[in-house]
Amino acid sequence: MFVTETAIRIHYALTDQMGVVYYGHYAQFYEIGRTEAIRQIGYTYKEIEAMGIIMPVVSINSKFLRPAKYDDMITVRTTLKTLPDHHEISFFSEIFNEAGKLLNTGEVVLYFVDAQTMRRRHIPEQLREKLAPFFEG
Repeated sequence: MFVTETAIRIHYALTDQMGVVYYGHYAQFYEIGRTEAIRQIGYTYKEIEAMGIIMPVVSINSKFLRPAKYDDMITVRTTLKTLPDHHEISFFSEIFNEAGKLLNTGEVVLYFVDAQTMRRRHIPEQLREKLAPFFEG
């Protein structure tokens, strides 16, 4: 299993009139966690795109348990529970407040797609090799 954590400070523009994070922003929090997770294994989205691969989101699910509020420091825990071996990769997110209370859970599914043909393709072997050690044993 591959797990990373990313801290995000909630600024005013992310909140609604009640000072609570607007639900639509959670997809951005998932994306920030995903981007940093990919960076921690040694790649950036930009580098993956330079390989001729794009990664569109094909599914997103969220469960809202508690609100995040203005000026909170949240932690986005991003987990890959399985090593991708085909065209699909699933990122699981858990968002916690500073007290360690679980605020939100989510799952985002993306496909690996050839940028020229727009057809699904398997995970790039270089990326799979970087992830494989986290799933051994």
